[in-house]
Amino acid sequence: MKIIDIIDKKKKGLELSKEEIHYFVNEYTNGNIPDYQASALLMAMFINKMTPNETANLTLAMAYSGQTLDLSDIEGVKVDKHSTGGVGDKVSLVVAPIVASCGIPVAKMSGRGLGFTGGTIDKLESIEGFKTDMTIDEFKSYVKNHGIVISGQTDELAPADKKIYALRDVTSTVDDISLIAASIMSKKIASGADAIVLDIKVGSGAFMKTIEDAEILAKTMVSIGNSLNRTTICIISSMDEPLGFGIGNIIEVREAIEVLKGNGPKDLVEVCLTISSIMVYLGKKSNSIEEAREIVLKSINDGSAYKKFREWIECQKGKLSVIDNISEYRKASNIDIFVAKEEGYISSINAQEIGKVAMLLGAGRETKESIIDPSVGLIFEKKVSDYVRAGDVICQIHHNNYGNIDMIMEHLNKNINISKQKQTKSELIYKIIK
Repeated sequence: MKIIDIIDKKKKGLELSKEEIHYFVNEYTNGNIPDYQASALLMAMFINKMTPNETANLTLAMAYSGQTLDLSDIEGVKVDKHSTGGVGDKVSLVVAPIVASCGIPVAKMSGRGLGFTGGTIDKLESIEGFKTDMTIDEFKSYVKNHGIVISGQTDELAPADKKIYALRDVTSTVDDISLIAASIMSKKIASGADAIVLDIKVGSGAFMKTIEDAEILAKTMVSIGNSLNRTTICIISSMDEPLGFGIGNIIEVREAIEVLKGNGPKDLVEVCLTISSIMVYLGKKSNSIEEAREIVLKSINDGSAYKKFREWIECQKGKLSVIDNISEYRKASNIDIFVAKEEGYISSINAQEIGKVAMLLGAGRETKESIIDPSVGLIFEKKVSDYVRAGDVICQIHHNNYGNIDMIMEHLNKNINISKQKQTKSELIYKIIK
């Protein structure tokens, strides 16, 4: 088998066989195919598109390109969750302890953030002492003993995806639905889950900008998961404005704790309830998603979800004294306020641009080398469709002596719009795709 023949075949729009795709993935991962030939094949895939069989085979080849987690000796249905990301998305911090408190093992590997704000791992590491680097044996022991773990991704897990994604990033082949789906699902398959719940964000602050594209991606990933014997359900949720009130690492931890205590902003609560309910249903603890929602609500209302959260933080070496005093922990040295310039209703809050503001403050990484400041970010007091008078506080800006606060104010002014007429909020959850 020769890589030049595989490139030529895909250039002509023909379907690659399972053997051809596995040959490409294995040989490229092992350094036997140069970047320029891999780039040519990726571009041919991008231009001529991939069939469902090709996409499933690419997923499988990347998933088994390195180590995989075998969780079969852990009792119960292991359910994983993934979000395509957005601004203020702290959902994993909430749903993991909720679902674990309902008796379903949650074994999740998450990444660090590049861009708007930190990823799940960055948020958890804003809690003093919290351990995210661990061996596979440690990972499994946490699941066995506590029913919950979230760790950083290892280099040994789906290494082909890491190498291929880096090449896609510099060859303008990132935004292809088959390649996106294979990248996400390869990591989920390698992580050993029996069932997978995916939250595909759509809107100004998401990678997917239209519901139509998000639905195609959702159906592609559901098809991949089901074809590989992983029951998969996708929700498509809105990211036209930031999720919840808080944006920033410890700020989002505080808000997640509020949700676990039965409080928190309505939009964040609803997304967390929906995803948790689907996970409980897939974990075979209920006969329907509706029944699962009642189980989830009970776990919050009786305190078991928050109890499991504290157990989780402690078992991964986070300091409980931090959790018990979270409202005072790692506060930024300065809080400025952005106020409404006129009376009316907030008509839009551009999530993508607000995310850039958080990144400028230090809540996210502009490059892989950037250092995150866990204390900084934004806290909104008003959301889309809320009424404001001139001078009302729309959001707080938490920063540590950020030098150009006037630029931040101007950026917020351009991306938070007020109108005389009340706007209808977009739907929060557009679809659930099974």
